[in-house]
Amino acid sequence: MKSQNATWTCYLLQCADQTLYCGITNDLEKRLTAHNVGEGAKYTRGRTPVKLKYSELCADKSTALKREMEIKKLPRSEKLALCKAHGRK
Repeated sequence: MKSQNATWTCYLLQCADQTLYCGITNDLEKRLTAHNVGEGAKYTRGRTPVKLKYSELCADKSTALKREMEIKKLPRSEKLALCKAHGRK
């Protein structure tokens, strides 16, 4: 069982079809693996392989969920700018 103090991460993936997917997790490496073997979100299952383009540590799950919603509301151009600003083109 995960500790209550687990670090939450909000992340942005680029799918094989060049679409973007935003999600949250408390184990980023495990989640990336799940996405790439078809066990992640339904959206990414047919769009593998996926590449991590952006990640951001959050204080807790609530903060991560709020940040995920903020990112999802951004237009694609701003999501790509976010990735570029953080060194993942």
